[in-house]
Amino acid sequence: MAKRSKESRKNGKRVSKFKPSLGRAILTVALLLIAFLLIFNTSIRNMVIAWNSNRYQVSKFTEEDLLKNKNAKATFDFEQVNSISTEAVLKAQWASQELPVIGGIAIPDLNINLPIFKGVSNVSLMYGAGTMKETQEMGQGNYALASHHIFGIAGASETLFAPLDRAKPGMKIYVTDKQNMYTYVITAVESVSPESVEVINDTEGKTEITLVTCEDMDATRRTIVKGTLENSTPYKEVPKSILKHFEKKYNQVQL
Repeated sequence: MAKRSKESRKNGKRVSKFKPSLGRAILTVALLLIAFLLIFNTSIRNMVIAWNSNRYQVSKFTEEDLLKNKNAKATFDFEQVNSISTEAVLKAQWASQELPVIGGIAIPDLNINLPIFKGVSNVSLMYGAGTMKETQEMGQGNYALASHHIFGIAGASETLFAPLDRAKPGMKIYVTDKQNMYTYVITAVESVSPESVEVINDTEGKTEITLVTCEDMDATRRTIVKGTLENSTPYKEVPKSILKHFEKKYNQVQL
């Protein structure tokens, strides 16, 4: 006697019991894609941030580029800055915006090397540091910069201003517009409320730098790093040992 077929008959047509439906296949692929995104959410976000930070590094721009970008339109409304997220980072990436790079900041002891953008737009703070006051100038008054703090699964990542958690008095901060190199020395690391906007105000007779970033994911506190100007050097006279800190690349695959 012949073996019973593994197929059954329905409405006169043979229908395989084991043939998966198209809907089930689509659902399976969708679930796998969602699982992939959830697992690698942080990695994708950090990869995009690192790629753009590297793309905009000051070493890739000329002095003329930086001078031209100083005239670009920008926002200085820090209140409109939103918390960073993978969705926001990807949306900014697809927009392919050309950001106005006006300089660079390096803190060797913290492995920081970021472009400085004019203004504090959401996109600027995702990929580098933004200037917080419209009329501020490097090497004058209180040069205030802000950037995001990236929180990873195992703690803060090494990108943007997250490493400021480890800032200590005595560390050097280098800032350049490719006309001069300004060297600041960290004098204080503070934790303040978001309302403490006076930290970026100029103080008569004082030449300093102020770095600002969020201290927690809900942005209920701010980490403030203060530094005083030690010296300024014409860019063409800056030692290569210092310039090399502005060539540091960020790892584009970070957890």
